[in-house]
Amino acid sequence: MSMGRAILSATLAVSLAACGGGGGSGTTSRSGGGPTGGGTDQCSLGERQDWVLGQMNEWYLFPDLLDTSVSKSNHASVQSYINALVAPARAQNRDRFFTYITSIEEENDLIQNGSNAGFGIRLTYDIDARRVFVVEAFENAPALAEGIDRGTEILAIAGQNVADIMAANPDNPAGAVSNALGPSEPGVQRNLRIRQPDGTRRTALVTKAEYNLDPLSDRYGSLILDNGGTKVGYLNLRTFIIDDASRQLREAFTQFQAQGIEQVILDFRYNGGGLVSVAELLGDLLAADKVGQEFSTTIFRSSKSANNETYNFSSQPQAITAMKIAVIGTDGTASASELLPNAFIPYLSQNIALVGSDTFGKPVGQIARDRSACDDRLRVVAFRSINRDDNGDYYDGLASVMPRTCAAADDFLVPLGDPREASISSALDFLAGRSCTAIGAADKGGTVQARMPERELMMPSEPSAAQLRIPGLF
Repeated sequence: MSMGRAILSATLAVSLAACGGGGGSGTTSRSGGGPTGGGTDQCSLGERQDWVLGQMNEWYLFPDLLDTSVSKSNHASVQSYINALVAPARAQNRDRFFTYITSIEEENDLIQNGSNAGFGIRLTYDIDARRVFVVEAFENAPALAEGIDRGTEILAIAGQNVADIMAANPDNPAGAVSNALGPSEPGVQRNLRIRQPDGTRRTALVTKAEYNLDPLSDRYGSLILDNGGTKVGYLNLRTFIIDDASRQLREAFTQFQAQGIEQVILDFRYNGGGLVSVAELLGDLLAADKVGQEFSTTIFRSSKSANNETYNFSSQPQAITAMKIAVIGTDGTASASELLPNAFIPYLSQNIALVGSDTFGKPVGQIARDRSACDDRLRVVAFRSINRDDNGDYYDGLASVMPRTCAAADDFLVPLGDPREASISSALDFLAGRSCTAIGAADKGGTVQARMPERELMMPSEPSAAQLRIPGLF
């Protein structure tokens, strides 16, 4: 099997960088901190750091931006050492905490089964206003069962006001809220004082539990929307990381095909990336007319160029011919969810648009280098992706390369999948040929930002395997 086809391209997302990065001094099975001493054990901190350095020297995409002079003895965790090694690349916006250590067991369980423990919600926070909101709730998880859903505001955790928690930790307000919510372990309970979109307030006792992350929501994962008499396929893909996304995508496109869909909204607003193979399948499902043409090419460093590979659109029985595509994005949209729209730019030209706000900007991907004796999986940035026209340097976000953009707010007080929601409404306008304000112009004028405050998806300082890849998950 070629290296390129086995790649996982995930992101830590902008909120992790804002919270000071991942890793830390957790256990080996969680965040790669491990023991803090040296010693001769192959899983001692020093041995693990040496192994990481060897892998980075062999595979890292930007070898000239690797600081090998870093002293491992100055770092109390593997992740801290990695962050120091890649600091020159981070300074050039090439590796913003994309290279990290994680647990083989946890990640495999996530990919194969969608397994996770928690409340089953995604959180966003407004630093200036010191407020935390739920932007999405998973259907089979504890929080939704307690009536906590998109638009719910968390006012207090275990009797502490969220505003006070954030104010007491100005250097890391999101991390403070994350700590107050407790570890991602079954049985952890928290009393949450909440306010619903209609203004009602109450307290809910929620217990974290194991649940499976569903890539496509049973409520709004795939819908047929009416746009002035034109049927539009709406697809809200939460993540590319879970294998079962392939089955669910095929089922969704079977319905799109039956309805004669030619216009599609891809809602990737919180999608932090995942398996490149899933992105390739979604590309196939959108491109019945492009079989055999180039989707994308993965390019490794020169010493590993034998692994370079081009993927061409393949025939799928459920495929449609998408003539017009609107991609909803935010700064939580990254990696595989950026790769896919970039692949369609050469083919659709003015018939593809980015709607919402600019994306994170991650045209690079990771491969897995495993050391099973220590349950260590190093996700090392090892390749970049380009489209048919050899374009792929969108390190500052997709808005700079997309032919069309339409600025819109992420109106979390309106359910996902609802045509009245601001970004979906703007996407429908684009598909119908109605005018919109470009993302850059809106930012300068402040018109869209005035409607919704600037927010970030929340990420803990020591994220689990699921949190690393699904921004805002708790």
